[in-house]
Amino acid sequence: MDRRPFIGVSTYQVDASWSDWRARPVALVPERYTAYVRDSGGIAVLLPPDAPERAPEVLARLDALVIAGGPDIDPAYYGQPPHPLTEASCPERDHWESALIRAALAAGIPLLGICRGMQVLNVVCGGTLIQHLPDVVDPDVHAGTPGTYGRHVVRPVPGTLLGGLLPESELTVPTFHHQAVDRLGAGLRVSAHAPDGTVEAVEGPGFTLGVQWHPEQGDDLRVMQALVRAATAARTVPLEAVESALG
Repeated sequence: MDRRPFIGVSTYQVDASWSDWRARPVALVPERYTAYVRDSGGIAVLLPPDAPERAPEVLARLDALVIAGGPDIDPAYYGQPPHPLTEASCPERDHWESALIRAALAAGIPLLGICRGMQVLNVVCGGTLIQHLPDVVDPDVHAGTPGTYGRHVVRPVPGTLLGGLLPESELTVPTFHHQAVDRLGAGLRVSAHAPDGTVEAVEGPGFTLGVQWHPEQGDDLRVMQALVRAATAARTVPLEAVESALG
C-alpha cells in the first residue's frame, strides 16, 4: 500500500500558557487543521517559522503544502501603509510563508492557502489586499464574533479547479476574516465570489488553490481530499528540482 502523503502545515508563532508555564513563545496551529488533513487521508507535518532560505529543502521532503490562517500580512509586502485596524504581528511568519509559497510555485508542489494563506499567496504573486472589508462591504458578513466563526454563501466559478471540486452553484461556509483580495496577483484567477462580490477563492497553475473561508472548521472534506490526491500523484519533488526552479 502506498504511504499517505506528507502535508506541510504552516504554524502560528505566539506566546501561550499551559500547565506551570505562562506566556512562553510557541509554534502552534489549531487542531482542526491537523484533523482536516488526517480525515482527508494525509499526514500533517507542522512547519514553524524558519529561515526563508530553508524553504526549498523543507518542501523537498513534503508532498504538498498548506498555508494556514492567522493574522494580517504586513501591508509593506504590497506597498501600502497599514490601515488602523490591520494587525500585522508576526514578521517571521510573513517571511517564512512567503518563501514557502515561492518555492512551491516554482517547483509545482500542490498548494492550498486558507484565509490568510490565500491572501499571502495573492501578495506573493504581486497582488494587493483590501485591508478592512467593512470599509467597502455593508453589511459585513465575513467575520464572526470574537472566538466564533461566521457563515455565509460562496459561489464557485464553473470551469475552474474549485468549480470542479465544489460543483454546486452556491454553498455556505465557515468564515472569519476582515481582509480580502483587491488586485489579483499575476498568474492567478478568481474561482469563487461571495454575493457581495468579495473574492472567495483564487487558483493558479497545477494544484494551486486559495480559499478565503475556513474549510477545516466544517465537515466538507472535498478541498483537502483533492489536495491529498494531487500530493499522492506528484509525490516528493527532489531538492535539486526546487532549487533549480527558484534559480
